[in-house]
Amino acid sequence: MTALLILIVLVAGIVLATARWKVNPFLALMGAAILGAFAFRLPLGEIVTTVTTAFGSTLGNIGLVILFGTMIGVILERSGAAISMAEALIRVIGTRFPNLTMTLIGYIVSIPVFCDSGYVVLNSLRKAITLRTGVSSLATAIALMTGLYATHTLVPPTPGPLAAAENIGIADNLGLVIAFGLPVSAVAALAGLAYATVFSRRDFTPLPAESDDDISTQTYEELRESYGRLPNAFAAFLPILLPLALICTSSVVNLPGRPIGEGTAFDVLTFLGTPVIALVIGLLAATTLLRGSGKLTRFNEQMHESIRVAAPILLITGAGASFGAVLAASPLTGFLSENLAGLGIGLAVPFLIAAALKTAQGSSTVSIVSTSALIAPMLGSLGLASPEGMVLTVLAVGAGAMVVSHANDSYFWVVSQLSRIPVATAYRTLTVATAVEGVAAFAAIQVLALFLL
Repeated sequence: MTALLILIVLVAGIVLATARWKVNPFLALMGAAILGAFAFRLPLGEIVTTVTTAFGSTLGNIGLVILFGTMIGVILERSGAAISMAEALIRVIGTRFPNLTMTLIGYIVSIPVFCDSGYVVLNSLRKAITLRTGVSSLATAIALMTGLYATHTLVPPTPGPLAAAENIGIADNLGLVIAFGLPVSAVAALAGLAYATVFSRRDFTPLPAESDDDISTQTYEELRESYGRLPNAFAAFLPILLPLALICTSSVVNLPGRPIGEGTAFDVLTFLGTPVIALVIGLLAATTLLRGSGKLTRFNEQMHESIRVAAPILLITGAGASFGAVLAASPLTGFLSENLAGLGIGLAVPFLIAAALKTAQGSSTVSIVSTSALIAPMLGSLGLASPEGMVLTVLAVGAGAMVVSHANDSYFWVVSQLSRIPVATAYRTLTVATAVEGVAAFAAIQVLALFLL
């Protein structure tokens, strides 16, 4: 019981430090790891080794994957590829179903691009479709927000799911995480779409724009012209689809039955499907999006920006792993394993912990990293130690990290302010939408568990 009280104090400290005192999550997690090591009375000679080994091992395994994935996302955002993808989807779907269009655009764009950035880039497109179709701006805002959110927390190479896969121990089989993450996130996105449709004809009084040059006042035509000539749809989609295809192909050829044998083809496909190599290939495909003079200068600038964006995520991921390693070495693991195993709630444990952390401190990434590190030592007692159980655990953590987005989440403010939705209205709509989405995703995971576990 003492170990559980220590955990509660540590988690409360992380939430208080990050949400109330605005302490950087890296410092909060690393501080919790060190204080926890002393509180759990780990041998003094093992504390530094436990913390640093977990930190270095985690970054060594997925650091480059996160970095290359971020680089792809920045190029897609800055080159206008996100707009190009959106226009390609509109040509296929049309504007008859604006909410569906926005959901699908968000669902695809957010696989490599952070949902905050994705919403900023696509907001003008959302406004244009809203004006063209006469549907409520509130509905298209919810549809785009939930579409982006779905893959952001459930599908690698987004950093959150990547970190969870590493902490849980399934990072060597990301293809399986992607294969199950895509349909689960599709269910979440469809739930968000259904909720958005409720508001299709519901008007609201928008907030006034903060200034004449506010991005929310920019027309779609102005945004499109700012990118110059947009890349063609094939080139825009390639940096996303190529790495995903390579990773999934590697997972297929590595199935126990070895579908293509173990010759040269097996070795080549396994190598190309290694997440780092697959994303390097995706990055090379992304460089073809750079056009005109000064390509090298723009490339270097975007790579510098990628490193700046990825650095905090890498540090938070490593610190979360250190915190998890301390918990794994403490008496807490045995206590929780004995007590939780008897409850028979399995996947609900990671889902509820992630949801509690997300709601309390606001960051989906911090919630995913912390929860996956905490839950990893308990997989056996929860009956989730198989590869399928690990994958579903990663997804359950991601589903929990959707619940709920409110005032302590930067994404809540990005969506509400760019869409000029009053705060009270945003609480009643955007916050509820993320709860609906997270619960729907967890329901889909539970259905998969009936067949896989």
